[in-house]
Amino acid sequence: MSAWNATLYDTKHAYVFGYGREVVDTLDPKPGERILDLGCGTGHLTHEIASRGAKVVGMDNSAEMIAQARAKYPALDFRIADARVMQFDEPFDAVFSNAALHWIHEAGDVVRSIAAALEPGGRFVAEFGGEGNVAIIQAGIRKALDTLGIDSFGIFPIWYFPGIAEYSQLLDANGLEVLWAAMIPRDVQLDDPETGLRDWIRMFAGNVLQVIPEQNVKEFLAHAETYCRVQLYRDGAWHADYRRIRVIARKRG
Repeated sequence: MSAWNATLYDTKHAYVFGYGREVVDTLDPKPGERILDLGCGTGHLTHEIASRGAKVVGMDNSAEMIAQARAKYPALDFRIADARVMQFDEPFDAVFSNAALHWIHEAGDVVRSIAAALEPGGRFVAEFGGEGNVAIIQAGIRKALDTLGIDSFGIFPIWYFPGIAEYSQLLDANGLEVLWAAMIPRDVQLDDPETGLRDWIRMFAGNVLQVIPEQNVKEFLAHAETYCRVQLYRDGAWHADYRRIRVIARKRG
């Protein structure tokens, strides 16, 4: 994955943290609770959690995202760290994560880190891409690469999109009891009616663009739009075919 463009994320993909407010409601943070926002991005949901009285730490491995979060919310505690090996001096009452965990293929390492970060009885509330997420967009990217004669081997899978059973078993194996889990289909209208799909690809599939010669990038994006248009362009706007896992779990003990 290429470096994150934090400004593009905030200006043209605000729906990511917009939907995340529902997950904050699921978390239901209480005053005085110590909460970790794992994969906090530019910090909007970290701020939302803090506004409800919790003592929150925002963590992300992107220096660009953390820099923007610190600029927007200088009173909050933001840290650059790797979710696979994170360590803290004190455990948390809850770990929260929105639209982040599908970026890390080493899901077992992440879940072990989450379990270690929680107090016994602490809760884990998360939403991220699930099995079948952006399947149409992925197919369009593959076809566009094929059209240019570029082998997609080694590029895919870009993300970790597990099914409910797979992820529940992973949580259970690491001492986290699943209390509730669901797969949520979500048709999302992208912000720009003309460039929405290519903006999405630039933001979230940047590693694909890295293997395409610079002079062919516009052609690749045009092919991807052609292949996706029938299913994802309607009512004058581009849409993304999201499928999200939302899970609530509790650390045993």
